[in-house]
Amino acid sequence: MVDLRVTTSSGTDAVLNETRIEEFSTSLRGGLLRKGDEGYDESRSVWNAMIDRKPALIARCAGAADVINCVNFARDSNLLVAVRGGGHNVAGYGVCDGGIMIDLSLMKGLRIDPEKRVAHAEPGLTWGEYDHDTQAFGLATPGGQISTTGVAGVTLGGGWGWLSRKYGLTSDNLLSVDVVTADGSFLRASPSQNSDLFWGIRGGGGNFGIVTSFEFKLHQVGPIVFGGLIAYPFTQAREVFELYREMTSTAPNELASDLVMMTLPDDTEVAAIALCYNGPTEKGEEIVRPLREFGPPLMDMIGLIPFTEVQKMLDPFYPTGLHDYWKSSFIMEISDNAVDTFIEHCTNRPTPLCQGLMEHQLGGATSQGGELESAFGHRDVELSFLALGVCEDSSEEEACIRWARNFWEAMQPYAAEGVYVNYLGQQVDEGEERVKAAYGSGKYERLVALKNKYDRTNLFRLNQNIKPNSPSRPTP
Repeated sequence: MVDLRVTTSSGTDAVLNETRIEEFSTSLRGGLLRKGDEGYDESRSVWNAMIDRKPALIARCAGAADVINCVNFARDSNLLVAVRGGGHNVAGYGVCDGGIMIDLSLMKGLRIDPEKRVAHAEPGLTWGEYDHDTQAFGLATPGGQISTTGVAGVTLGGGWGWLSRKYGLTSDNLLSVDVVTADGSFLRASPSQNSDLFWGIRGGGGNFGIVTSFEFKLHQVGPIVFGGLIAYPFTQAREVFELYREMTSTAPNELASDLVMMTLPDDTEVAAIALCYNGPTEKGEEIVRPLREFGPPLMDMIGLIPFTEVQKMLDPFYPTGLHDYWKSSFIMEISDNAVDTFIEHCTNRPTPLCQGLMEHQLGGATSQGGELESAFGHRDVELSFLALGVCEDSSEEEACIRWARNFWEAMQPYAAEGVYVNYLGQQVDEGEERVKAAYGSGKYERLVALKNKYDRTNLFRLNQNIKPNSPSRPTP
């Protein structure tokens, strides 16, 4: 038997006894992978190809019991821990070097009660999988805008998408969770049980434990809605922005939309608007009429389509396996100077895959929830901006990173306070202050107190980390 060299939670090297690993392996229903095992490389791969890490162990969890065993083993062995749900996070925190990757992707259970309009979902589900089943009953929960994003990651960061202006954040629609905390406890968190933990989980990410089940509220949606994509040449970007500004300034809560400057697969550079209107068709036609009357678009795919297709319409532009670097901020308003800056940088992208994105997914119902009701911060904003530095080859990474940083910096005069925690990159790059900015003063201190209570040794540190200020256990 050969002992295994691993990375501890503090980043030092250690050796793990083979006998102990075998005992741990037999405790798992889902199985344990090591380098060289079939399925190891597939399991460690995540959406962002810029992330290439090799865990010492990958625990393929099949249920809550496996998760509890993983947490206890990792804590007692002082292992660095990564937790993977959908694996779509741009920072790649779902995988680590040398530690243990707790892989939840096999946990795809979903139980729907159409009469009570409630869904119980496991953390390995993607939004495409979730929507597939809920839409069989004409029901949906506000989720991610890309169908391949994970239910767990979107929800724990707050979560928004095409339905959020009407029905609130994803986390606003969370009724309860089952969670395994750092000491191996299995807790139910809801407004009436462990309510402090329930408050923190709704926006605080994976800082406080591993959620093994989400209970969501469902809403009557579709199955047919009014939505799609309309695109114009780059040369008309300023006019498209003006139309977008007018549309978003008077948008009803049923309308959510994005404006993106990007390159289509046929190399055509476009300024495009993607939207979903979850309301009467006649009103939807009225909303998009100015877009169509402006002039013949290069592409007009807006119409009556299944909600599941709306959830997938942006998937081709965000495939797995590209090298992604993001910088993001909330935006106060679409001012003329902001538009000029946006267009200038998008006209000078280092690769055709780079994008500038403006989102109007917030406001409406997301701003109606009390600011202190959950850990999610900045409910007073409606717009989010992203500079997406994207390439196919690692040799282009440096240019894409530099472009995204410069673009983001140039947009800061028009930025609102804060940032969406799910859009943050690696903390070593973003800095601790950016994590604090995602929550704002007052909330961050409350989150630290929760971290002290539920994870005082910072076992769950590979995330947008909220560091405890209580003493950590010394490294053995």
